[in-house]
Amino acid sequence: RMQAIEKFGLEPIQFQKDHSVAFPLFENGKLTLDEYLECVVFNHRRDFSKQEFTDFMFSRTTKLPDFLPWLINWKKQSGIKIFSINNEGKEFNDFRIKNFNLHDCFDAFISSCEVGYSKPDPSIFKLALGIVQEEPANCLYFDDRAIHVAIAKQLGLNAHVHESFEKSKSILESINKS
Repeated sequence: RMQAIEKFGLEPIQFQKDHSVAFPLFENGKLTLDEYLECVVFNHRRDFSKQEFTDFMFSRTTKLPDFLPWLINWKKQSGIKIFSINNEGKEFNDFRIKNFNLHDCFDAFISSCEVGYSKPDPSIFKLALGIVQEEPANCLYFDDRAIHVAIAKQLGLNAHVHESFEKSKSILESINKS
């Protein structure tokens, strides 16, 4: 967000206020990206287009260059199913799944934009457990946000903060040795 504020000359305090109200609606599938942008960015006259702003937003989306290929290979070797629990608006969710070939890695996606609630709401974890039909203790969960990990642990998931490729890789490799 800060890069967008700087690049497009947005007023930071008002942008953050509007974003904090509209983003949960976008993330939970209640606003489209276009509707979100109308509420947060284009609620004032701008000297740039919605397409320019959208292109900038999508250009910030990158895949994990080392981790994803390794994870795909690990999944093939281990035979373990992998599910994604993510907080994203529909347009970004669909973009990442398609452009980063995430179907090669994940067996299913529990996406906030599709289910109507987002992490750290325990409901999204409970839904994921219902979909995978597995005991929480048999599930490994990684997230780069400690609050999400804390909630997952409260529900009994074997949850870890993703700090680096090497640390998460080490945890996953230890499964094959168990």
